[in-house]
Order: sequence, then C-alpha cells, then structure tokens
Amino acid sequence: MSAPARVAVVGVTGYAGFELARLLLRHPHIERPVFYLRESHAGVRCLTDLFPQLCGWGDAPCRPLSVEAVATSGAEVVFLSTPHEASAEMVPQLLAANPRLRIVDLSGAFRFRRPETFAQWYKLAPPEASLLAEAVYGLPELYAEALPTARLVGNPGCYPTSVILGLRPLLRAGWADMTRGIVCDCKSGVTGAGKEPKRETHFVEVNENFRAYGLFTHRHTPEISEHLGLADANFVFSTHLLPVDRGILATLYVWLDSPRKLAEVETLYRAAYAGRPFVRILPAGTLPELRHVAHTNFCDIGFALDSEGRRLVVLSCLDNLGKGAAGQAVQNLNGMRGYPETAGLL
Repeated sequence: MSAPARVAVVGVTGYAGFELARLLLRHPHIERPVFYLRESHAGVRCLTDLFPQLCGWGDAPCRPLSVEAVATSGAEVVFLSTPHEASAEMVPQLLAANPRLRIVDLSGAFRFRRPETFAQWYKLAPPEASLLAEAVYGLPELYAEALPTARLVGNPGCYPTSVILGLRPLLRAGWADMTRGIVCDCKSGVTGAGKEPKRETHFVEVNENFRAYGLFTHRHTPEISEHLGLADANFVFSTHLLPVDRGILATLYVWLDSPRKLAEVETLYRAAYAGRPFVRILPAGTLPELRHVAHTNFCDIGFALDSEGRRLVVLSCLDNLGKGAAGQAVQNLNGMRGYPETAGLL
C-alpha cells in the first residue's frame, strides 16, 4: 500500500466541495488536506470558520489560492471542485508548474475525449486536446485498471454515474432490443444544481414542486452515450428536479431482445459487479430508495420485469454528492494511490 497522501483541495465552498472535505478529513491514508480559497474568502485560516460543523474533526488549514501555491505546496494529489471553465484553465497550469502532480477534477472539463464534445454541450472553450486524450474517466467500476497510472482523472457526472451503472451489464451482454430504444428517466435533489443562487432553485420554487428541465439539451447526455456506446437516436435522457436536498433515482426502461426471467437479470448484474463494493444489487422484489443511499457512496440497483419477460425496468439510485461527486472522487483517489477501495468511505 502507498504511503499516506499529501492532498490539496481547490473549491471547497460548494456542496460537493464540502462533502469532499468531510470525507478527506476522516480518510485514514491522508496526512492532512490543505484547502485553497479564492480572494472572496480572504482572511479565512481554517475551514471551520466557514463550516462550524467540522469543529473537532482535526486541522483543516486554508490558504489563498494561486497556481504557484498549490504546485509548490508539497501536495501529491490535487482535487478541483471548481467550475468547468476554471478547471479547464487551471489543470494545464498546475501540470506545467509541477508535472508530478496528480489531479482529480470534479467538473465536466475532462470527461470527454473530443474537444468538440465539450464545446458543443458546455458552450465553453474546450481544454487542451492532449489533456483530454490523457484523462481517465473516473468511474472505477468500468476503468479501475487505468487509475494507478492516471495523472488526470475526470470525475463523472452524477446522472451519468447512475445511468451507466444501471445499463452497462445489459448492453454489454447484448440483451437490449435497441430497435425499441431506451428511456432514462432521472430525478435529482436540488444540490445537484450547485450552490450558485438561481431563481429556479429558491426554496419557494422547489418546495412542493416537481419539474422537468434540460430535455434533449442536458450536458450529461454525451457522457451516457460515450460510455455506453449509444447513439443519440437509441435513447431518451430526461431530468427532473425533486424537492429534496440530495439523491438521484434513475428509472431506466428497456425492451429485451428475448424473454428473460427476473432471476436471470439479477444473476447478470451480480456477475457484472462482483467485487465492486459500492454497487449493491438488490434481490428480486426489492426496489431502491433515496433514503437508503443518502450520505453514502453506494449505488443501489433493482429491477422489475413484466409477465412476458420482455419489458424491464431498472432502477439505479445514488447520492449525487456521494457516489455522484465527492465520494466517487475519493474512490478514485484510492484507486490512484493503491489504497483499499473503501478507505474513507465506509
């Protein structure tokens, strides 16, 4: 096992950033994370000044943010919980200043191979093509073997994590009837929209309400298509905002190519995720719920099958701040450093 890691965190004031801090401060293989803050938080010396709930969790020093400060800090791994455009700008600067750094980026900047994909869906200037080609898509259940040597990991989006994990075994086995298409009907808690104030996420807009958004335009769409090998014409991805703090429930509707039994489906998924500690396959007749995954790094998957054995509903459920963001980032750190996969997460 590797020695304890020296870690720097940039972007700790958002929901995912705070969740990341909470996990890192209790991680058994991290010396002491150092948190870097922008000028708007000048004068903050300890993270407990911003988050009093962390008092007693250990030293959480804060420093003014600059590329030079992070690159020369002695950190071996840097987490970026920053806006997409900030990550796209900062990653090449950090690696140029210190090529030995290893970076886990929680934004969408390094999730795609092609610069055009990022530019089209995010409406921003893309990162350097060479870094996109180098970056590992940080979904350990699919790409764990690439993590030990990765210098740059693009942490997956929350919705794609739920959909990809929910559909991958079926598609890899060739069981889906693609002539009928797949519907990915997903719902998320409000923290998935970020901490930046927006009219549509104000309490009075969300409370006692439920609405769809981003239909056919959601920027997580290409992650799903790329990592499941789906053409746009083969699936519909719809997103909805739930009046809850956290959690994602993805309901995935699939026609099977031939009749199957529910036990066959369960066996397929259990074999696909054998040895993967954060995917829990539920027994037949049990369906996942948000409250069972909240504040965890688990993805729970359950099924329902019609009497003819052709119409399958897969339900994939996770915490958008856990397995959908900060928890998965720590899982990636564990894979990069050779720590137990569950370190700091159970």
